[in-house]
Amino acid sequence: MTDSDGNGSGGGLGLETSHGQPIPDKRQRLVEGARLVLHQQGVEKTTLADIAQAADVPVGNVYYYFKTKDELVQAVIDAHAQDIQTMLASFDRHRSPKARLKALVRALTDQRELVARHGCPHGTLCSELNKRDDDLERATPILMQLLIDWVEQQFRSMGRRDARDLAVAMIAAYQGIMLLTNTFRQPELIVREARRLDRWIDSLA
Repeated sequence: MTDSDGNGSGGGLGLETSHGQPIPDKRQRLVEGARLVLHQQGVEKTTLADIAQAADVPVGNVYYYFKTKDELVQAVIDAHAQDIQTMLASFDRHRSPKARLKALVRALTDQRELVARHGCPHGTLCSELNKRDDDLERATPILMQLLIDWVEQQFRSMGRRDARDLAVAMIAAYQGIMLLTNTFRQPELIVREARRLDRWIDSLA
C-alpha cells in the first residue's frame, strides 16, 4: 500500500493487499478507500465521489454495492472491528498475558506517524459518529469494547481482581495519548507513553 496520505499513482490511492497485489474486488476496494478517506477527512466532509476516486472505482458503481453512504460507513466499522480482532488474535503467540499486553503497546508505537497526522482511526471515527443519534452512533462502541474486553482478559489471567478497572485505564491512556499526539503533531509522545505503559504493566504483574 502507498503511504497513508494516499500518494499513489493514478486517480486512486494505490490500494493493495498485504502481498503488494492490487485489490481486485470492487466492494473491498470501496471499503478500503473509505477507511483511508474517512480517517483523513472525517465522515461528514467525505462524499461518495471522494471514496470512489480513492478506490479507483467509477462513482456510478458505488450504488451497486452500497445504497447509501451510511451503509459504506457501517462496512468500514465492520472492517475496523475485524482488523482489531485479527490483531489481538496475533498476540496469542506470546506465552504470558504480560507479554501480550506489551505487544499491544508496541502496536500503538508502530502507528505513531499515522496518528500524528490523522489521529487514531478508531478513536476519531467513534468520536465523530458519537455526535449522531442513529444506527452508526450505536455501532461504533464495538471498536473500543473489543480492546477493553481483551485487555481485561489479560489482566484477569494475571490474577488481578481489578482487571476491568485496569483495562479501562489502559485503553483510556492508549486513546488519550493518541489524541495528544495528533493535537501536537508529536509522534514522540506515543513513544514516551509506551515506555510508561510498559513499566506500569511490569508493576502489575
